[in-house]
Amino acid sequence: MINLIFRRFIAKWISWIKFRNIPFNNQQKLFFSSSPLTIAGAFVTGLCLSLLFAACSTSTVNSSNPSATPVSNSASSKATVVRFGYQKSHILLKTKGVLEKRLSPDSISVEWIEFPAGPQLLEAMNVGSIDFGHVGESPPIFAQAAGASLTYVAGIAASPAGSAILVPQNSSIQKLTDLKGKKVAFQKGSSAHLLLVQALEKAGLKYTDIDPKYLPPADARAAFVKGSVDAWVIWDPFYAAAQEATKARVLVDGTGINKQGGYYLTTRKFVTENPQTVKAVLEEIQNLEEWSKQHREEVAQTLSSVLGIDIITMRKATNRRTFGIVPIDDNLINLQQTVADTYYQLKLVPKQVNVRDGVLTKEQYAAFSPKI
Repeated sequence: MINLIFRRFIAKWISWIKFRNIPFNNQQKLFFSSSPLTIAGAFVTGLCLSLLFAACSTSTVNSSNPSATPVSNSASSKATVVRFGYQKSHILLKTKGVLEKRLSPDSISVEWIEFPAGPQLLEAMNVGSIDFGHVGESPPIFAQAAGASLTYVAGIAASPAGSAILVPQNSSIQKLTDLKGKKVAFQKGSSAHLLLVQALEKAGLKYTDIDPKYLPPADARAAFVKGSVDAWVIWDPFYAAAQEATKARVLVDGTGINKQGGYYLTTRKFVTENPQTVKAVLEEIQNLEEWSKQHREEVAQTLSSVLGIDIITMRKATNRRTFGIVPIDDNLINLQQTVADTYYQLKLVPKQVNVRDGVLTKEQYAAFSPKI
């Protein structure tokens, strides 16, 4: 009961922000940045209450093997709304309205909540404010290390050329080894974080050789433009926008480094109680990805209008993106485990993460995964 009240509190908080018509950048600062003690306390409180009531519940099924939680088709547990967390890089799904069209006949609505990056999105998922969302490969590792409950439902095709380490046009930094001792901005626990770690390793540098500045995209760009950081690790469309607006120079992109994309995730409760809804959502995502692959110019035109980014920038970002989703299989799980092990070895997460704690059985995936 207390956990339910807490979830409603978070939902009311987000609704209050929207009601006050606070611009998104200020929403970001208000909800995720300007009051770290409040949000951190809320996050921990929600997590502790969830764990307490889960431990006290007599209805826990097969707690020794969370992946074996049975799929429920009970009408009483079926969701009537899907709260979808998204980032600007995937706003096309919201813009096209394909989920609303698919789910409306089943009397299921869709609510959209925007986040600046994956870590914030998964924080919201953990406290019950959203049901579904997409992030890079790194945020789930940090979330799992913090004890968050999440479930991988599909992989996102890798777009290695869509992220990069940028330096100012006139910077003296010419190669990766020149980053030693430099201030590098990026979102902690994001795909940019992993790109930086892997690029440094490739260059023979240690993570401790650089001075990391953990900043969300908007703040990182401001710091980059002002010259208060020496480099910025970022993904599209922010990457393409910085290239065009600031004439930033690409030190290195993810080509030859990034081996995986991101993930679509949900909570175990949502996927086990709503497998057909998850199936419908993933099918529409895959259909849109296939359409986008063949209509890149239309995608660029649409996103340019929606995001207010010039068409040249959006063409650049769209043309280097790989469209498509991929199934969760042993190969993908093993790659993700490598990411988890890397962060643990660098002492960037407090404990060893077992990726399979967020994975379902092959039979469960077969029940809702689209044919890819």
